[in-house]
Parts: sequence; C-alpha cells; structure tokens
Amino acid sequence: MRLHDPEQRHFASDNYAGVHPELLAAIAEANGGHESSYGADAYTAHLQGVMRRHFGDTAEAFPVFNGTGANVVALTSMLPRWGAVITAGTAHVNTDENGAPERVSGIKLLTVDTPDGKLTPELIDRQAGGRGDEHRAQPLVVSVTQSTELGTVYTPEELRAVCEHAHSLGMRVHLDGARLANAAASLDVPLRALTTDAGVDVVSFGGTKNGLLFGEAVVVLSPEASVGIPYIRKYTMQLPSKMRFVSAQLIALLEGELWLRSAQHANAMAARLREQLEGVVEFTQATDANALFAIVPTDAAARLRETHHFYDWDAARGEVRWMTSWDTTEADVGAFARDIRSVFGASAS
Repeated sequence: MRLHDPEQRHFASDNYAGVHPELLAAIAEANGGHESSYGADAYTAHLQGVMRRHFGDTAEAFPVFNGTGANVVALTSMLPRWGAVITAGTAHVNTDENGAPERVSGIKLLTVDTPDGKLTPELIDRQAGGRGDEHRAQPLVVSVTQSTELGTVYTPEELRAVCEHAHSLGMRVHLDGARLANAAASLDVPLRALTTDAGVDVVSFGGTKNGLLFGEAVVVLSPEASVGIPYIRKYTMQLPSKMRFVSAQLIALLEGELWLRSAQHANAMAARLREQLEGVVEFTQATDANALFAIVPTDAAARLRETHHFYDWDAARGEVRWMTSWDTTEADVGAFARDIRSVFGASAS
C-alpha cells in the first residue's frame, strides 16, 4: 500500500528523502538466515576496516540508531559527571535534541553565539574559563558541527585551529558529522582531512541524511578520549539488536564512493537553486553545502507552502531554510525556483 506520491520532493529537510536504492539493496543482501546480534556479526566486524580506511588505523565505530543518540553516546563517553561542553548556540545538540544531552546524561552545555555557526579559538575562550573552580561545570569538550546548522563549512585549517586550541586547554573535540559527507564533498577532501588529520577525537558520523534508512555511528578516533561506549550505548537505548542492518548500510555507503556521489549531488542542487534565485531573495548565509537560508516575507512563504514544504529558521525576521537531498532533481529545483520567482512578482523579472 502506497500512501504518498513517490514523484513529490520538497525542500524542507534531507531527512524527507527516501532510502538510496543501493542502500536498500545492502539491507536485502544482509537479510536471510541468522547472524549474531548486538554487533557480534560479520557486517559490523567488516565495518571496522571500512571506517579505518577513511579515518585512520585507530578508528573504532559503534553503530547506533540515530543522530541524537550518536551525539549523546559520544559526549557522555568523553565527559566525567562534572564536565561541560562548549558549543555554538545554533548547534543541533543545543537546539534540536529536546534537551537529550541534559536530560539523559546531565551534560551542561556552554553555548557561544556565532554569526555563521562556526566556533573559533577566540569564541571558545568565552566559555573556557573557570577550570578548577568547583562552583562551575568544567569545560572539557568542544563540540563542532560539520557542515554547520547554518549550512557553512569549516576548512581543515579552521578545524585544526579549533582542535589545537582545545587540546592546549586540556579539552577534547567532538564533531557532529550529520552532514560530514556534504562538507567533505564541498571542499573536495577526504573524510579524515576534516576529522583525524585535524585533531578531532570523536565523530558522530551521519548516514540518514545521506540516504540511509536508519543508522549513524559513533567513531572514536582517539581511544584515550572516550570511555565506556559499550555500556553507554546500552543504557541510552542505542544498541541495535540487529546491528548488521545498520552496518551493512554504512559499508555500502563508504566502501565505494556512494557517500561522495550522493553528497556532491545534494550540494550541486543547492548551488543550482541559489544561482537561479540570486537577486530574487536575500540570502543570509553562504551556501557551502546543501542548505540555503533566505529572507521570505510571511505572506510569500505561506503561498509557497501551498505546494512546497520548508521550515522557518527565524520566523521573527522572515528567515527560512531550504535543503536539497541526494535525490533532488534539476527539475525539482527549476520548479521550486519558478514558483519563488512568481511569488516575488516583479522583483523576480
């Protein structure tokens, strides 16, 4: 039974997209017969080698159900009970996890306002004080997002500066890589250039936004930076019993270049949409990956939403977010751009 139009695609989120056919095939290939549960399977074992080819010989991957779980498991493993995390105010761990780090693990988040979603050594220093003060949660981890929630991308040099500064202060670095593939595709660099080589300690590696049915992975790059993930993953309800189906998808995504092809396509569709709307709408951020942010008056947004799904980002200023996906087509972009130009009327001519 099909309850939706399979030809309809929107610009609300890359989570709206379906599963990439190659990843559905990987699930089917992993199906059939019995295989050990809870990660003691051939697929999860094979995944370790795949991850090490991308992230280095010390990498260890722990598949989980979703991105919120990956972030909670990763950060919990990196912190003592009195530890705190410095992160951008716009970071997903702060704005879109329904307080999961705080509620599940009691983690204090120390947020910093940033104009583009990116942290710098100077911005980190705004929250890095109070170490040794028993009255303050201790800032022991810096968490960055790549690409950021504002669609911007850290260069390897920017990430290296963040990591070197954090390490010099005795802190570890976590990278929320829900869209790490899009960032690497944007910069035309391997995944390790934005993680291991930059000095990142633990990565939440995203798959769902790049074509997986479900599943992400916590990837530990610095073994000394993370403790107890097998236990944390269980008590945070992130231990899949049929883990082979998460691992099989991640293998199919990463063993070849599917991760890169899908991310490159999503990025290209975002760039194409921006090109068609330059001079029509006011963009508020750079379009480095597959997200666009623009000012659209409330009445215009309402008219567009009669046929297109997308989210407000800052409703008070009329800022909206548009996302492209691995399956966005040039025809989708063209139709959406035409409708936007039509709504904006003479200003679009």
